[in-house]
Formats: sequence, C-alpha cells, structure tokens
Amino acid sequence: MSSKSARWGRRALLVGALGVLAIPFVIPTIWMVASSVKPLSEIFASPPSLWTDHPTLAAYTEAFTFQPFARQYLNSVYIAVLVTLITLLVSSLAGYAFARIRFPGANALFLVVLAGLLVPSEVTIVPLFQLFKRAGLINTHWPLILVTALAAPCVLATFIMRQFFIALPVELEEAARLDGLGRPAIWLRICVPLAKPALSAVAILTFLASWNLYLEPTVYITSPELFTLPQALTRFTDAYGGQMWNTQLAAATMTVLPMLVVFVLAQRQFVEGIAHSGLK
Repeated sequence: MSSKSARWGRRALLVGALGVLAIPFVIPTIWMVASSVKPLSEIFASPPSLWTDHPTLAAYTEAFTFQPFARQYLNSVYIAVLVTLITLLVSSLAGYAFARIRFPGANALFLVVLAGLLVPSEVTIVPLFQLFKRAGLINTHWPLILVTALAAPCVLATFIMRQFFIALPVELEEAARLDGLGRPAIWLRICVPLAKPALSAVAILTFLASWNLYLEPTVYITSPELFTLPQALTRFTDAYGGQMWNTQLAAATMTVLPMLVVFVLAQRQFVEGIAHSGLK
C-alpha cells in the first residue's frame, strides 16, 4: 500500500510540476483567443478582464479583408507540406546511408553534417541572399523551401533517422538480401515501414519549423500575396502605424490553434518517434 501511495505521490508531483511549467504558455494562449473576440477598446481596459460582454468576430473578418490573409495562409500550408515531404525523403535516405553503408570517412562526414546544427541562420542569410538573387529566386517561395528543407531542420531529421535505423536489427536486412532484394528495395520495403514512429516525429518537427519561419520570409519575400503567416502577422497596422491588436490577435489565433490541435492529436506518435530514435 505504501508503494502505491508513493507512486501516486510521485505522479501528483510530476503533474503539478508540469502544470506550473505550462502556465507561461497556457495563459498567453487563452488571453490571445479571448482578446481576439473583444472590441479594440476593451483589450487595454483597466482593470483587465479575460472575457467580454460583447464578443464579436469582426476582427476575424477584418483579417481577411485588410490583406490577402487566405492566400498567405495557403502559402504557409503548401510550403510547410512541401518542405516536410522533401525533408522526409532526404533525411530517411541520408539517415539510412549513414547507419548502414560503410565507407571511408563515414563518421567524419556525419560530424561535418551535424556541424550544420551549430551554424545560426543569421550567419548564412547574406551569402544565401546573394546566391538566390543571382539565380533570380528573390520574391519567390523557392528560398523558403530549399533553405528549410536542406538546412538545420534536415540535419536534425537525418540524425533522428540515423539513430532509428542503427537500432533496427541487421538480421531483417540480411533476410531480405537472401530473398533477392537490393539496398534500395530494402530501404523502401523494409526500413521505411518500420520507421513510421521516427518519420512521424520528423514530420512534426519539420512542419512546425517551416510554419514558424520568420527571418527568411522577411529577407526573401516582398510581395504581400507571397507572404507566409509569421510575416503577415506583423503587417496589421492602421494608417498611423499603430497595431491593430484585435485583428492581429485574431490572425494569430487562426495561425496557432490549428498547429496546437495537430500536435495534441499527434503527440503519441511524436513521443514514440523520439523514444525509438534513442533521443530520450
């Protein structure tokens, strides 16, 4: 009985600690959603109130009429999906190669790849801008796709996939070779189906990284119809340069809540993918 009480005590302590840690994230989110349906005059009312007696969805309507927000939303969705698909392909291939193919300098090359995680994006933004400018890709979505799909998020994804493939029993591949399968077929028909937990974790991390990207769109994109959501959120200002807070909060709510829902629904796959990759 004492051991059971101790387990419940540890669990209650853990839940309490997680609740305290969640406060800085939950309270601003609740305030954002509540303020998005307030009239502008009530957002900075003193004393502040969490809810309003006169809720309105006018700010949500204004978000779509003030600028091409629907187009910007679609831009973020298709860029994030495309980046995620490219990263899944590249990282699974590279991770499998580093885990299974033995060649001289493999470990040294992998360390060089991992070094990409240590380079801040601010360091490479100027040379990349010059490169994309010469290629005529400024004010297009290609820099956002290529930089995100082949830079730090892809490096982290490659590391996760390598760790997962290393943990797979070699006997599975040896049996497949006896059946006449080559290495590409083994990767596609044996390893990839078994790697669904790791691929799920990579997909979630990559999608969120692309969805929240701000610096690169600010540098490479100038046309409002090509903006992504983080860039669009900064443009809700009135004729005097003041922030349209209720409209901005409504747009932020539409930007954040779908990602929260996706993460909550996919959190089990995310945790399993990280655990199976040995990144506990």
